[in-house]
Amino acid sequence: MLDIGCSSGFLLQEIRSSFPDAFVIGADVVRGPLLGLARTQPDVPLLHFDLTRCPLADASVDVVFLINVLEHIENDALAVQQLARILKPGGLAIVEVPAGPELYDHYDALLMHYRRYRLADVLRLFKAAGFEVLRASHLGFFLYPGFYALKRLRRHRRDRITPEQAEMLVRNDIHRTGGNPVLAALTRFELLLGRAISFPCGIRCVLTARRPAAEA
Repeated sequence: MLDIGCSSGFLLQEIRSSFPDAFVIGADVVRGPLLGLARTQPDVPLLHFDLTRCPLADASVDVVFLINVLEHIENDALAVQQLARILKPGGLAIVEVPAGPELYDHYDALLMHYRRYRLADVLRLFKAAGFEVLRASHLGFFLYPGFYALKRLRRHRRDRITPEQAEMLVRNDIHRTGGNPVLAALTRFELLLGRAISFPCGIRCVLTARRPAAEA
């Protein structure tokens, strides 16, 4: 299992806990977090590469996790083609990206996002690379109305705030929402409900895609 964009290693820990018998690898285009992970998780192999120039061999990975990564890659189509190349036949890609192109604001710019996505755009991207989409939905459905209103307000104000003010707003948002028990409870409820239904809108697009199995 390969976690691309492993950053601080939070998801790596979750993957290792959920799949204790799996061989798990972390990868990132930024070197700094990998150096930190090498100290905190010394038994996990870590790779430093740009996904659009992925050095891994064809059909060498069973599962790829790509959580909040594609929006940082200018040529996202090439990145998805690389996923299809390195996955084994029948291999899975677990993907999450920010939703709503119309909601792109200073927060996205500061986090170096090239874009936000419509779910239909993500589906086209993966189908064009030869993937079968097994499941597609949204996350943050219950938070979406407030999120949408806030994002639209900030887009309206974008030209009237300085980069320093924008950075402060982003930091305040992260501090205010991180660890919020109400948000955490809503997220848990949504995840349970999401096992049975797909949500028509939300803060993020999520999908599970499979490289087709080789023909006999």
